Amino acid sequence: MLNLRSVATLSLCLSALALGGCETTTAGGEVGANRSQLMLVSSEQMDQMSVQGYAKLKSEASAKGALNKDPAMLRRVRAIASRLEPQTRIFRPDAPGWKWEVNVIESNELNAFCMPGGKIMVYSGLINQLKLSDDEIAIVLGHEIAHALREHSREHVSQAMAAQAGIGIGATLLGLGQGSADLAGIGYETLIATRFSRSDESEADRIGLELTARAGYDPRAGVTLWQKMINASQGGRPPAFLSSHPTEASRVQQIQALLPTVMPLYVATGGRR
Repeated sequence: MLNLRSVATLSLCLSALALGGCETTTAGGEVGANRSQLMLVSSEQMDQMSVQGYAKLKSEASAKGALNKDPAMLRRVRAIASRLEPQTRIFRPDAPGWKWEVNVIESNELNAFCMPGGKIMVYSGLINQLKLSDDEIAIVLGHEIAHALREHSREHVSQAMAAQAGIGIGATLLGLGQGSADLAGIGYETLIATRFSRSDESEADRIGLELTARAGYDPRAGVTLWQKMINASQGGRPPAFLSSHPTEASRVQQIQALLPTVMPLYVATGGRR
């Protein structure tokens, strides 16, 4: 039986672990995305994992003849990304110096992502099937870049590590074997650490919208983008890009609420109201 002293010991251990890794590498910008994060793994480790994973993905796509099959689409996506990348300095001074890379996979999948360190992949189905404008593509890329800027993947890996450490401590206190602790840790990583939370997605929307506006793309495209995404998800399986995201209605409402904040940034670039 776990006594009160054991509970107190476990609580103190977890608190010390969390306090030792609370930090953030990202400024809040005009949209005010400020908070501390649990960071127990280094950015360098995450970047290394990203480079390896991205190289494998490119290799597999290339072997299938699906990597950068449409030169015109590739040029278009890279041109949009090249305008967004310098604006990342508002949130992270080091980000413009990342080893950015942008590629397109020929696929009907409605998806896009940005790995830690600026490794971007866009699936052609997202652009072709939804008939995205440049402004809408910028909204997508801004959102995905925001995940990398905010280091959501690093944060989730750290959360998994903290949970595993807590499970290990708890297992010791409870007299369980290491095998039980490992199984519990695997379950946590599968359910939590490998998917962005709704709060992460909302945060990425806020930061991404500001990036889009500062790069001279119309942030109002966020509304039309999500209208297209809503239509695409009706009557079938939601697009991969929508996985675990906030409800479509709340997403549109947040974008509309932020427009008074980001529209002046867009107008300052020469964009029109």
